Amino acid sequence: MNQKQNILIIGAGLCGSLLALRLGQRGHQVTLIEKRPDLRKMELDAGRSINLSLSARGLKAMKMVGLSNEVNELCLPMVGRMIHDKEGNSFMSPYSGRGNESINSISRPGLNMILLNATEKLPNVTLIFNQACTKVDLKNASVNFKAYETGEETNIQADVIFGTDGSGSAVRNSMYQDRNFLFSFSIDWLSHGYKELTIPPSENGGFRTANNALHIWPRGKDMLIALPNLDGSFTVTLFLPYEDNGYCFESLTTPEKVNEYFNAEFPDAVALMPNLAEEFFENPTGFLGTVKCSPWSTYGSTLLMGDAAHAIVPFYGQGMNASFEDVVVFDEVLAQFEEDLSKGNTSWKHIFKAYENIRKKDADAIADLAIDNFHEMKEHTANPLFQQKRKLEVAFEENFPSEYSSKYSLVTFNENIPYSEAMKKGRAQDKAILNLLDDGKLNDTMTLKEKLDLVQQETKEVLHDDAVVKNL
Repeated sequence: MNQKQNILIIGAGLCGSLLALRLGQRGHQVTLIEKRPDLRKMELDAGRSINLSLSARGLKAMKMVGLSNEVNELCLPMVGRMIHDKEGNSFMSPYSGRGNESINSISRPGLNMILLNATEKLPNVTLIFNQACTKVDLKNASVNFKAYETGEETNIQADVIFGTDGSGSAVRNSMYQDRNFLFSFSIDWLSHGYKELTIPPSENGGFRTANNALHIWPRGKDMLIALPNLDGSFTVTLFLPYEDNGYCFESLTTPEKVNEYFNAEFPDAVALMPNLAEEFFENPTGFLGTVKCSPWSTYGSTLLMGDAAHAIVPFYGQGMNASFEDVVVFDEVLAQFEEDLSKGNTSWKHIFKAYENIRKKDADAIADLAIDNFHEMKEHTANPLFQQKRKLEVAFEENFPSEYSSKYSLVTFNENIPYSEAMKKGRAQDKAILNLLDDGKLNDTMTLKEKLDLVQQETKEVLHDDAVVKNL
């Protein structure tokens, strides 16, 4: 390129750090600003973020920026869901019938540190912390900041601004308040909140339960999950209604009530959690919601990415992966136009619109899928018909790996299939299999191939019917 751009990125979380790294690798002058302190220099509070699962879409992003080896060292593979019933029994439900497919439990701060360290090595990227965004002049790509420690106010002018400042985005709020263009915004809160807890390592530093699975205690209206950490511990997350339920955050007000609830619903988990009551009251209760907005860009000067554009609930394990994929897709779009941009033959406005036209439908799709999986995890995983469906899908994938992928596999392990396509096909397959099972049409006299053929035919009919209804 003949001329590189001066780019301001607001928010140095996972998406912002990756974006700064990639744009820096492309040679742009980048300033990355974060309102919080540098997490590499601070002691992190417990209980404030749900454990992350890194899968194919996120790994593709790490490969793009050359960090695969460093990131893999932080990963603990999980091959399936370990389902725990109220009697203390458990069974493994594999994520896939293909033996090489798994998701990875990973530390959010550990991953963020890798990205920040790599970004900081680039001479054309500047990292600034403890600076809160107070005002965004969207039309002129100018932003005011206030230093937390001194209160000093500064202004930064850029060619373009990227808002990667999370679900509570200050950049998005500036768009919402701007009355010179139409901006749609919604946040759909779940009636459930979450609380993080811990299963500590055993006395010898090992794991107290299987470390190759995401553990789920599904109870209909509530749910407990646990993901392994490299130090032998598990990060445990309780999802529970705020109110209007027999057990809810509103009613769990004493250690006695907390212990009563956990002993009634999750007895085998209680045995692994010696600090349960203390952690319950020490750690905050978090909120869960889905953010959607449109447009993501304004005036050709500002673009939202990651949670700032499309925050989702965590039940598909795709929030981080979707944000990372944002950067991958944007990089692909930028690569098409970068030379023209440097010569003045195109604009950031054109690039932003091209990116949003590709990406918006997929961001909406994974948001909807995450809500689907919320109900699946807390309710359906314990349902015999659902378990029968999962066993059949695993058998299809194991015996016919090139002919069948479940909805979960399409979303999680097929990084080259857009979320919107994965949702469309996956939902049709789910409906087809459940209908056939419920009608008794997949019987024991059939071979597995005959069952697959019938499922695929039924899926085609569901897709056809859905298309007809959509076009009416």
